[in-house]
Amino acid sequence: MLEKRQIVVGGVRSPVVVSDSSGSDQAVVFVHGNPGASEDWGPLLTEISAFARVIAPDMPGFGEAERHADQDYTVQSQAAHLGGIVDQLGVKQVHLVLHDFGGPWGLAWAAAHPDHVASVTLIDTGINRSSHWHGLARLWRTPIAGELVQLLMRPRINRAIIRRKNPALPDEWLNKIVDHAAPFGTKRAVLQMYRSLDLAALEGWLTGPLRELDLPALVVWGADDPFVPADLALLQLKSFPRARVETVPGAGHWPWLDAPEKVADLVLPFLREQLGGL
Repeated sequence: MLEKRQIVVGGVRSPVVVSDSSGSDQAVVFVHGNPGASEDWGPLLTEISAFARVIAPDMPGFGEAERHADQDYTVQSQAAHLGGIVDQLGVKQVHLVLHDFGGPWGLAWAAAHPDHVASVTLIDTGINRSSHWHGLARLWRTPIAGELVQLLMRPRINRAIIRRKNPALPDEWLNKIVDHAAPFGTKRAVLQMYRSLDLAALEGWLTGPLRELDLPALVVWGADDPFVPADLALLQLKSFPRARVETVPGAGHWPWLDAPEKVADLVLPFLREQLGGL
């Protein structure tokens, strides 16, 4: 059964969806991106919790997590927050499932904790992206322009943009994602996140350590992702040489919401194998 707990790390509270641990010290840890929240993982959480312990936090600045005015939203800070949640829940072996900005956050934690990461599932995320910022990201990274964009990005406008760019996204999830992006504190967090991240430096910082770990990995990408093009999927092999790479036809940036059965058919067998065929 899934339940929501409140966990405080470094003075910042995050709601965390968890399942019954049943004494297991390993867990599948889901990390959402921008805009996102733990509830977005619902379809996968329910299925995977049938055979594994699952953990899905609202990361600082998003969902129902706290948004302090002086909060730090760098990759290092978010990775530390994720690590604090894992530690408090007594998890020793982590199977990461990452999306969007959850990729840098989760992979930074993995590189710093090689003895505790068991596998990685990347969904439209990863590293090796030093040549790519999508249009909105370029605006968010630009002082003044970013603030104006966030001011103008009302729900109606944001809904129209996401619908045009992700036509396969069901209305229910479209509305939830639009709601995730609406709070002022989230808008402020997004600006800091994008401005503090140097993709080339991130690639140099993480690629080597992750490649040395040679982790079991699954890369799943929406073939029609308008924000992070699918041709970046194969680049993840630089960090995960034995990864299985799959694209999902007709799916956009949230493929597990666009095509839940197709993505589940990829992710569930992979995780069952990593968890010992449970």
